[in-house]
Amino acid sequence: MESQHVMEQIIDWRNIRDDFPILRRQVHGKPLTYLDSAASAQKPQMVIDAVSDAYSQHYSNVHRGIHQLSEEATDRFEATRAKIAHFINAPSADEIVLTQGATMSLNIIAHSYGGLVLKEGDEVLISIADHHANIVPWQMICKQTGATLKAAPVEPDGHIDMDKISDMVTDKTRIIAMPHVSNVLGTVYDIKALSELAHAHDAVMVVDGCQGAVHMPVDVQALGCDFYVFSAHKLYGPSGIGMMWGRKELLVDMPPFIGGGSMIDRVTIEQSTYADPPERFEAGTPPIAEAIGFAAAIDYVDAIGMDQIRNHEHDLITYAHQKLSAIDGVRLIGTAPGKSGVISFVMDCAHPHDISTIVDRAGVAIRAGHHCAQPLHDYLDLPATARASVGIYNTRQDFDILAEALEKVKVIFA
Repeated sequence: MESQHVMEQIIDWRNIRDDFPILRRQVHGKPLTYLDSAASAQKPQMVIDAVSDAYSQHYSNVHRGIHQLSEEATDRFEATRAKIAHFINAPSADEIVLTQGATMSLNIIAHSYGGLVLKEGDEVLISIADHHANIVPWQMICKQTGATLKAAPVEPDGHIDMDKISDMVTDKTRIIAMPHVSNVLGTVYDIKALSELAHAHDAVMVVDGCQGAVHMPVDVQALGCDFYVFSAHKLYGPSGIGMMWGRKELLVDMPPFIGGGSMIDRVTIEQSTYADPPERFEAGTPPIAEAIGFAAAIDYVDAIGMDQIRNHEHDLITYAHQKLSAIDGVRLIGTAPGKSGVISFVMDCAHPHDISTIVDRAGVAIRAGHHCAQPLHDYLDLPATARASVGIYNTRQDFDILAEALEKVKVIFA
């Protein structure tokens, strides 16, 4: 795709909004100001069209049919695997597993790889700032195997202290699993340094990239990690589909997580043998049209450029911090340098749920609650936070509108 908004690397970010039909609607009589992309991003017209075209022109089940529709659907489905591999600079498309989303991807890694290598006395290290999707699967597999789950702390401003993490890694550590970017704090984790730390102790590095791949270029080879996962719906693609990248030498030894059609080589009543990766981890009929939409989303952001997106969103985050911190009674949660994607905050006059309700009347969509990160909120001694998160369609004006709405919160509750 050649974006109409890209010319000589100059982008009018205000016009990007026009690519997203839902952003033309009003909420409570006000233009929609969408600041909840960390939960799920809106979809550009080309992604919507790609899904519609898949269902209306090319739909059939993939891989098993020899008729033309099946071949067309299969070609488009497999093209998504290749696009994802290129998007994250994976060595091979055969290392890309298409899943129901990042949560499923992390469960596959925890139960298939973790179940293979963990034993009683081993350790898995995560972060206190992890999303539940990178906590609960490790709790489950540690309970099954007798391994111990440990959580690294974050500093008051939200950054991670590599010295403290290094002190927590031992010869018993088999897996380190952490986010690329915290979905509450916006902290960008030093994945390369964490990968080197893991490998120095013969452990593997698992990365929850849900808030990373959508905001910055990702090169899994340069990062040095062993697994990387993210969901399409946060990258302006459809829901119900995501990806898992793993090093080939790890994938070939991992048993399947779910059994059924497509993931087998030979089945008898007595036993089955399994297909090679990635098919080994893709049991059943996959989300076909969603995969095609996933590819369209990658085409869309590639045409704009992930470097451009990172720079634009960095400007937004910087401006948002300045704008919101100037409001008396607002306290920002997570102020580490170089943060990305989200601005979490509390107000001394109102609960985050009340904040979200009031700003919604101004047409502003933000998130309120624990954001699937209860351990972090317990650690910070906060019952909940309000969270504004950015996407490519946001501008500084969106945070002007949010700031004005927060002033109304003060009037109502103070």
